Amino acid sequence: MLDDLEAAFDEQQQPQKGRPLHRRKKKRGGGGKSAIALVLVVLIFGGLAGAGYYGFDRVRNYLTTPDYPGPGEGEVTIEVKTGDTATAIANTLYNADVVKSAKAFIEAADANPDSKNIQVGFYKLKKQMKASDAVLALLDLKNRVSTKVTIPEGSTSFEIFQLLSDASDIPVEEFKEAAKDPEALGVPDFWFTRSDEKKVTKSIEGFLFPETYNFDPGLTAEEMLKEMVQHFLAATTAIDFVKKAEARQITPYDVLMIASLSEAESGVTADLPKVSRVIYNTLFEPSAEIGFKPVLRLDVTINYGHQLEGRDAKSSKNITAEELADGSNPWNSHLNEGLPPTAINNPGKAALEGAVTPADGKWYFFVAIDKDGNSAFAETYAEQQVNEQKAREAGVL
Repeated sequence: MLDDLEAAFDEQQQPQKGRPLHRRKKKRGGGGKSAIALVLVVLIFGGLAGAGYYGFDRVRNYLTTPDYPGPGEGEVTIEVKTGDTATAIANTLYNADVVKSAKAFIEAADANPDSKNIQVGFYKLKKQMKASDAVLALLDLKNRVSTKVTIPEGSTSFEIFQLLSDASDIPVEEFKEAAKDPEALGVPDFWFTRSDEKKVTKSIEGFLFPETYNFDPGLTAEEMLKEMVQHFLAATTAIDFVKKAEARQITPYDVLMIASLSEAESGVTADLPKVSRVIYNTLFEPSAEIGFKPVLRLDVTINYGHQLEGRDAKSSKNITAEELADGSNPWNSHLNEGLPPTAINNPGKAALEGAVTPADGKWYFFVAIDKDGNSAFAETYAEQQVNEQKAREAGVL
């Protein structure tokens, strides 16, 4: 194209052979050629300038990192997934227009040693943020979008369903329906094995591990319960619960029920392994000197039966003689020998540890003796009577 332009200029400037320049006549259409040539020049040099700018822009991007100045605007929710690297997070942010370039976020993450602490979950961020601000926003758990629920140790399943419902606006009935099949929620079938000859009642009770949860948005009742079961399995695996239970020649489910009983009866953490020892001694190592049947006589089991019926739990001093003698309540451990039909709550880690590794002692009795929840333990009924008098004097019995 440059050759064509040069030819056009030559044609305009060179005189025709044999004619003086000052007498040259203007050719028809000569002005049109000049105009075309001028336009071509503009287009070519304009194109070259554009190409030059484009090339410069690309070079500049290689030399500098595109980044928004911040502070950003609007709102967008992004997800940090399990296993995400800084590059994966950067691409997620770039695609959501949170950062101007993935490179900017990667560099900002490299410059901030705390970036390795970014947690899995959903985050509410602004669009067009400065990359370094985006890193800080992901480290600030205030920006995490979740349903936060704290489950106290010893909560019953129906108490847990209510807590989850209050936090998520999912009806309690949906949690009850999802809980009908514990194995579908991830409880391995071997857990539902007892050492005695009692019929196994498959219940979710005991498998909903108590702790603070941050549930991702949009989870169903079933998905929330599954997550809690997985936490239970992880917690029991961490303390080698199953092997230690089997080493005692009873099943893990037996020990889980013991953990739930001690969780309900212990007023302080230090008493958990001691209460578990009383249960072991009563059910599995009965004393000929004591001479009573393997009956636990725990008021908490009576209360659990009442709560299943929608009735309120009572303090021990308010449980009536009729309730103690009520044989229609299968959880009445004052009448029924051995362990109850199921766990009666969801024990925490300390209770699980105390049940699988109980304290050493020959106790068969215990009673709370102060308002702080401390219990006194006794080997004989005479000692128990002394402790009960202390409890009465303290106003707890």
